[in-house]
Amino acid sequence: MGEARIKAGVWVSAALRMGAVDGKPGLVVRKGDPDAGGVLVILHGRTGNVVLSQFRDAEGELAWMRGTGPAPVSDAATDAYVNKQVSYDSDLWVIEFDAADYLPPFEGKIV
Repeated sequence: MGEARIKAGVWVSAALRMGAVDGKPGLVVRKGDPDAGGVLVILHGRTGNVVLSQFRDAEGELAWMRGTGPAPVSDAATDAYVNKQVSYDSDLWVIEFDAADYLPPFEGKIV
């Protein structure tokens, strides 16, 4: 069945606290539905950005997909991806972190 589902607003708050502890400051770019919204995470690195998109795998467990591909992309490509996803899902949260290593400050399976 997978792990218990945490409300999106609570998860976002926890992720931001983990970022602060890990030296990867973050902020909310766009607030989504506090209970059931999905999450996009923008990781700002040295040569561009990576956007992670939250989803549930076949077993129902939380996982992350590199929505913008395997390599860092420009700010314009990041904005285009985020805007497209928000047009599909108005409940979507968007958070960002300074992450020179392109790794999020929280644990999660990245596919």
